[in-house]
Amino acid sequence: MVNRGKTRKKRETCVLLAWTIKKCPRFLFTRNPKNRTIPVRRCFAIANKELQINEEIRDKEVRVIGADGEQLGIMSSRDAYNMAQEKSLDLVKIAPQAQPPVCRIMDYGKYRFEQAKREKESRKNQKTIEVKETRLSLNIDTHDFDTKVNQTKKFLAAGNRVKVSIRFRGREMAHAQLGHGIMQRFAEACADVGNVEKPAKLEGRSMIMFMSAKPAPTNKQ
Repeated sequence: MVNRGKTRKKRETCVLLAWTIKKCPRFLFTRNPKNRTIPVRRCFAIANKELQINEEIRDKEVRVIGADGEQLGIMSSRDAYNMAQEKSLDLVKIAPQAQPPVCRIMDYGKYRFEQAKREKESRKNQKTIEVKETRLSLNIDTHDFDTKVNQTKKFLAAGNRVKVSIRFRGREMAHAQLGHGIMQRFAEACADVGNVEKPAKLEGRSMIMFMSAKPAPTNKQ
């Protein structure tokens, strides 16, 4: 029994490999001392997208969009596939839920290559926001308080979130209102670079407050 899933993936891989070898053969293959061709590294990362292409498309009728975006009308999937083959391109089903399904004639290998590049660039541009922690106490003195403020300002200036916490020990739980006062003073001291994201709240024997960096000011023209 033929495994259609494996067959489809092999066919898709062949399309991608053919385009890749054509565009960047030096990056894909080299020769070892015995003069045998061996793969050295991939030219690009390919995302696993479940799109039907070429002979996998077996709908009776499909709406076809040309390589330049022009509407080519409704025709049989066989005619659409033949039209793509005549132009040395691929037929790709881009809207399977439409009635009839919408297919586009394109260079599928190039499409996947550019898609992978965009996804890689997007991941690279995503900034990771870390959560730093500043620990205070009910008996914190002025010097330590100022030191903690300066440290937290550096965290916020770098774009990080900050978890500010006070741990109550023993009978200190009876003075939770003092913790609220310290948290308020701390937030006011950091107000020039950060905002209170989540107000101080008692959780078990700890009081916790979250702060985040202020958004960069926008230049009004």
